[in-house]
Amino acid sequence: MTPAQNHRLRRVAVLSVHTSPLAQPGTGDAGGMNVYVLQSAIELARRGVEVEIFTRATSSADAPVVEAAPGVLVRNVVAGPFEGLDKHDLPTQLCAFTAGVLREEAHHEPGHYDLIHSHYWLSGQVGWLARDRWGVPLVHTAHTLAAVKNASLAEGDTPEPAARQIGEQQVVAEADRLITNTADEASQLVDIYGAARDRIDVVAPGADLTRYRPGDRAAARAELGVDPHELVVTFVGRIQPLKAPDVLLKAAAELHEREPGMPLRVLVVGGPSGTGLERPDSLIELAAELGISARVTFLPPQQPDRLVQVYRASDVVAVPSYSESFGLVALEAQASGTPVVAADVGGLGVAVSGGHSGLLVTGHDARDWADSLRTILVDDDLRAKLARNAPVHAANFSWEHTADGLLDSYRRAVAGYRRNPELAPRRGGRGMWKLRRLGGVRA
Repeated sequence: MTPAQNHRLRRVAVLSVHTSPLAQPGTGDAGGMNVYVLQSAIELARRGVEVEIFTRATSSADAPVVEAAPGVLVRNVVAGPFEGLDKHDLPTQLCAFTAGVLREEAHHEPGHYDLIHSHYWLSGQVGWLARDRWGVPLVHTAHTLAAVKNASLAEGDTPEPAARQIGEQQVVAEADRLITNTADEASQLVDIYGAARDRIDVVAPGADLTRYRPGDRAAARAELGVDPHELVVTFVGRIQPLKAPDVLLKAAAELHEREPGMPLRVLVVGGPSGTGLERPDSLIELAAELGISARVTFLPPQQPDRLVQVYRASDVVAVPSYSESFGLVALEAQASGTPVVAADVGGLGVAVSGGHSGLLVTGHDARDWADSLRTILVDDDLRAKLARNAPVHAANFSWEHTADGLLDSYRRAVAGYRRNPELAPRRGGRGMWKLRRLGGVRA
């Protein structure tokens, strides 16, 4: 038995500063990361590992502690005003958030948490300090990288600040292990930030395959009020330049001009986010400018039980993002039996099997997107084949598989940390524990 296998994990502290796993994906800063944090925590708890998720409270109505599932607690830490803080303002509240995290641990005996897993660079900054105070390893998942986003900005979008890149560099240097969604993302950590490849574990996200599965398309359309004879192309996500819903609308207008008799329907499901908040009605205005308002239906973000009906009601789901570390929408759609047309960027080339469960498009030219959409929409046999293959491909990705990979990474982190005991005194671990037992440190 290896040292990693010999240490049984009991409790993990998960840090998600800027967005709560309980928030509705598709609006504000809530998206795939929220789903990832919650679903992976639920699966870890099923394996007997308790998970406590620390996030920033965004409402006075937020309870201090919420049981999200058996074995999964969400702790809402008060740090700054509840509302009105943009994600880019949150570095000013990291001290307050960190204090809340450290104070919670101080209520327990030393060793209450076996490991810290931070998500996104803001959480990594907090995790770095908590790791030093508690004497436990830090595992970090970036989810997105500033340099990668800045290299593929949508027109008019705002680049990520230099402070974020500096913060990411610090977290990469300090984390005991790094988890990425794909091998390409691992290479980016090595090339951009000089990460040690032997400290990186590739663990793909998953989908809830018990919820997202093929179902009755006619019933789904009836529930949503969608014409059973229309060809439906759907966008699901935050309405912001990064996600490129405008590319889909422009492609739909191009397709309508080429095929005026095609019964095309575009569903846009989501809410404004990021720089999209500056013009929350921009997509409605764009549809009017393109002359396709009658063919576009806007829906607010949907709860999972309703979202699966959106996927089932669709002939194609489009994911035209400029940057995606993976793309959970693409995975969920395929699991529901719907082929995907996606931009060939980031992890989407892994999430979608090009030519098998969907199509991958190079670039964001509306004409190219119209070509790919038309290829699927006018060919019933191709669309049926892709729809059959889609859930087969998605079956390779589940939260059970994700939990397996996370546990392996956690055990490596613990084993590596234990093999280097001289790190604990340097990081304040053992010394702090002794002081606290004597009553010298409580926060």
